[in-house]
Amino acid sequence: MSSFADLRRMMVDCQLRTYDVTDRAVLAAADSVPRELFFPGDLAHLAYLDQAVALPGTTRALPAPMVVARMIQALELKAGERALEYAGGSGYGAALMAAMGAQASLCEPDAAALALARVAFGQAGVPAVTVMAELPAKAQFDVVLVGGACETQPSSLFGHVAPGGRLIAIEGLGRAARVVLYRHAGDTLTGRPVFDAAAPALREFRKAEEFVF
Repeated sequence: MSSFADLRRMMVDCQLRTYDVTDRAVLAAADSVPRELFFPGDLAHLAYLDQAVALPGTTRALPAPMVVARMIQALELKAGERALEYAGGSGYGAALMAAMGAQASLCEPDAAALALARVAFGQAGVPAVTVMAELPAKAQFDVVLVGGACETQPSSLFGHVAPGGRLIAIEGLGRAARVVLYRHAGDTLTGRPVFDAAAPALREFRKAEEFVF
């Protein structure tokens, strides 16, 4: 059986490099962060699959490694920037950004997922990340990574994007989903699609149910 280090290198070479992840900092972070530590122990063997994996007992899933890496690459993250992963489950995306030199935070409103994140970030080999259950009202970040698919625009996070900052999210569900990158210029955020990708939906950005009488 391959070691996790071998599986990690295979993920980088066979999943990330072959799907347009070319940023050296992103690739180095993916090769250094032990993704298996972001899963409960009995699911660690699923860590390097090229697919999203649900986190049991939570409303969250970790998107496929390629999706997370391409989203972070699109953010053009620089060392020293303030980076937030919102609703990132156990926080793998935040860990990658921390490994790239960002001042990284994870905000995870799901209590069970937050508990998994606290365990993950308490283990050796995992970069330091600030973990919280809710965002301070006036907190702003240079980059915001939304950790799942949004059925509606994640506009409640726009106020947390600093001037000149970026936010990236998967908008839509299933085959209609695409990754949208927003940039804060002037007083507005302007978004553009950057690639197609799907991920499990976040309850925070579900459409309201419509009642028919």
